[in-house]
Amino acid sequence: MISKDMTISEILRRYPQTLPVFERYGLDCYDCQIADFEQLEHGASVHKVDLKALLDELNKSIC
Repeated sequence: MISKDMTISEILRRYPQTLPVFERYGLDCYDCQIADFEQLEHGASVHKVDLKALLDELNKSIC
């Protein structure tokens, strides 16, 4: 299960099928150097993305 405390890189390494979800939400953080350190919650906040909706979609994509 994906949590808000996981880094974006960690999510993508464990669950590469989540990439389209990140792209739909305009989160191209996977391309940036900070992805190794940036927690999902922070990335969503910076990009003004609804964290709950993002988490729901990410977790649905890994089922």
